[in-house]
Amino acid sequence: MPSLSSRTAGPWRMQSPGLGLKLFVLILVSGLIAAPLLKIFAITVSPSAVTAWSDVLFSNLSRNLFWRPLTNTIILGVGVAVGCVLIGGFLAWLVVMTDVPFRRTIGLLATLPFMIPSFATALAWGSLFRNDRVGGQIGFLEGLGFSVPDWLAWGLVPTLVVLIAHYYSLAFTVIAAALATINSDLVEAAQMAGARRRRIFLGIILPVALPALVAGASLTFAGAVSNFAAPALLGLPVRMQTLATRLYGMIEIGQVERGYVLAILLIIVSALFLWLGNKVISGRRSYATITGKGGRAKRFTLGSAKLPLFLAAAVICAATTIVPVIILIASSLAPSSSALFSNWTLHYWFGASDPTIARGQAGIWNNPFIVSASGITVGLGLAVALTASVVGLLIAFVLARFRSGPLVAVINQLSFLPLLVPGIAFGAAYIALLGAPIGPLPALYGTFALLVIAATAYLVPFSVQTGRAVIQQVSGDLDESARMTGASFVRRLMSITVPLAARGLAAGALVVFVKIVRDLSLVVLLFTPTMPLLSVLAYRYASDGYTQFANAITVVVLAISIAATLLANRLQAKSQPWLQS
Repeated sequence: MPSLSSRTAGPWRMQSPGLGLKLFVLILVSGLIAAPLLKIFAITVSPSAVTAWSDVLFSNLSRNLFWRPLTNTIILGVGVAVGCVLIGGFLAWLVVMTDVPFRRTIGLLATLPFMIPSFATALAWGSLFRNDRVGGQIGFLEGLGFSVPDWLAWGLVPTLVVLIAHYYSLAFTVIAAALATINSDLVEAAQMAGARRRRIFLGIILPVALPALVAGASLTFAGAVSNFAAPALLGLPVRMQTLATRLYGMIEIGQVERGYVLAILLIIVSALFLWLGNKVISGRRSYATITGKGGRAKRFTLGSAKLPLFLAAAVICAATTIVPVIILIASSLAPSSSALFSNWTLHYWFGASDPTIARGQAGIWNNPFIVSASGITVGLGLAVALTASVVGLLIAFVLARFRSGPLVAVINQLSFLPLLVPGIAFGAAYIALLGAPIGPLPALYGTFALLVIAATAYLVPFSVQTGRAVIQQVSGDLDESARMTGASFVRRLMSITVPLAARGLAAGALVVFVKIVRDLSLVVLLFTPTMPLLSVLAYRYASDGYTQFANAITVVVLAISIAATLLANRLQAKSQPWLQS
């Protein structure tokens, strides 16, 4: 006679298919993502630390601790959002909707700046515009005899320009994809009715592209307010603080409770703007542009404006992609940033220790610490690419195969929560969670394991997106047929889903690899001398005045990032509608 458990197992599985897998994935994402965020909140409301809130918000120190950094953060966020939408929208309009020459080249170059780490662009800016206000080496322009004003060398203006140059690719990609869906029959009908270009733009193109404009503004705002590298390199020398740099400073000097309060406030600022952007988009529903009718690609004729607009686009693309790389390479070879293109030397790359150069610092490939950091950085990238892909695949499988139910909804929300959390705040949360022993588990601060766990959790949204895309290409009938034959979940996953989706999963893993290799915000608080990383070393060398070493290390990071990104793009083979004829 069947036991009670066997009699109830069938109906229970019918009512809650995949319950065990859902519970396992829910526990996994809760531990990786929710636990560290809840930990920093719990610390700040504990009796011994609750005064940190009043210290940050209402005390005599609050102006310097929070309000001035908040003001600078909001100025940067809004300025970057506006600048990125204007530049990204302009380039997207040229590439998608006009007959500008070399459209494909412009479209390709416009997607590249986001591949370049923001600290690389900031270092390139310093090599060009740095003046003698804070001592150390001067930049190339001062070396030529130009007097660079302080506002151009340091502070809000250069930080704003660098962040716009870094993030406008996001706005371009989003807006270009939206413009590519506009049915050209609508535009042609308006032209036949005698509507002028301005009327067509304001009445047809702009309303259709509004969700993309808002999305681009939201993404770039969130990126700017959470960015640590550019404000640290260009703002901290003149005591310009943002919430990200102030948070870093609090943790560094041991005022962790105040740092955690700033982390929570930074998360709120970033999430609030993303929520407002989604609210604006959800407030309207008349954005449908793809119908059952075919649409012909018809481009605006630029006429006499073709050459000036092409030159403007070429200057923007070159200044944000080609020029920074050239400056970084030249600076890593030149004895001084004031003379970038003369007396080049390979000392900063391969030279032995020389007391007359850089206080005896050996070239980066003769420095065991930097060589070790290179191995750890690449190893971290590979480890996180593997772990994030596995975690992302499990989450994506649940979301793709079980599309409804409260557990699935919670898993979905938690898995994308890191998108709302700035990297430096996420790093602080992991210090709070795993920086001290938990029961029998030892403290993980300063270990490779902490870097892998924190980076995996932070990059889960990207691996989930990739996993969902590839799993949805594999018919669920295959998995169901294997399940009915008695194959376990792991067997079905490894024998069916992974082999069929291998190319897409590999591309997603490479994207994760690139993101962690070039990341600074997440790892800057997790850095220790026993666990060095290239991005943090570049920042430390730049802060200490060793510009050539910092730029040489950054060139190495760039080479790794670009090579992996190009390989990922080759594997994904995504169709970009604005590059089509």
